[in-house]
Amino acid sequence: MSEVLSQSEIDALLNAISSGKLDVKDIQDEESSRKVKKYDFKNPQKISKDQLRTLEVIHDNLGRFIQTFLTGYLRAPVKIEVLTVDQFAYSEFSNALTNPAFLCLIDFSPLDGQILMDISTNVIYTIIDRLLGGDGTERQEIRTFTEIELSLLTKMVQRMNSDIKEAWSNVIDLNPRLEKIETNPQFAQVVPPNEAIALVTMNIEIGGIEGMMNFCIPYILLEPILDKLSTRLWFTTTKKERSKEELIAIRERILKTRVPLVAELGTTTVKIKDVLSLQPGDVIKLNSSQYIPIRVGSNIKFRGEIGVTNNKMAVKIAEVIKESEASNGE
Repeated sequence: MSEVLSQSEIDALLNAISSGKLDVKDIQDEESSRKVKKYDFKNPQKISKDQLRTLEVIHDNLGRFIQTFLTGYLRAPVKIEVLTVDQFAYSEFSNALTNPAFLCLIDFSPLDGQILMDISTNVIYTIIDRLLGGDGTERQEIRTFTEIELSLLTKMVQRMNSDIKEAWSNVIDLNPRLEKIETNPQFAQVVPPNEAIALVTMNIEIGGIEGMMNFCIPYILLEPILDKLSTRLWFTTTKKERSKEELIAIRERILKTRVPLVAELGTTTVKIKDVLSLQPGDVIKLNSSQYIPIRVGSNIKFRGEIGVTNNKMAVKIAEVIKESEASNGE
């Protein structure tokens, strides 16, 4: 019986009750009986929705980390976003893999086991093309990877391990390590076919080429840290205070940081037609004053006077600019 009845259905129900064909007690007994919920033993739901949401947050951060890395590494715009996070039997995931594939088996030490990272081959061909000097826009035929290509891809994935470590840092201190890259799905069995897995599906776009990046995480690997995969626990956990030694180390690194220091002798505004007519020997008059601005990076931090020391041009700092003045563009 549907929850919402049409007017004709309501009239038929009332007529059946009034004629005695339908007993009200039978309806009450049916409604009071226990509802039986179907359970798929081939696809057991071992991971709660809250834990899946935490995995989504983790891999949303991971996607941003990898996106930033690949954008600089490939010198091309890269966009990555999480599409779905769900749980399946491993056989459902492995049966959907193509051959050849690009499968990375990553050891998740100190957790006991490996995860599987699967990236669409069309995306991998684009990455290879970019790494070898191409523009990555041409679609390539499906083929096996050469030893040189696998060597380049291995270095890239090894660099991505630091992003995986950072993304999981709020849950556990991982030491991910790439064990091997497989192109044949038959040799990438990380768990038995009926074992439950968490599958994170992400969309990756490099230039105009789109594909999928999947993270297959076995339930047996997640089991020791399931209690930590709670969004409530994760976001309410306070950050530990830095030790005195850490603060000293940070201060020393900051003090040793090299920054550009520029003394601006002056500026001026010139018409384009005057710039085009400039010749060697022409003089450009600058709008300079007694004190010239001295920039640290892009911010004006000092004012100085032009002078000479040891027969070399120099600038003497005459005034320190306060932060409030610097923010006003002075």
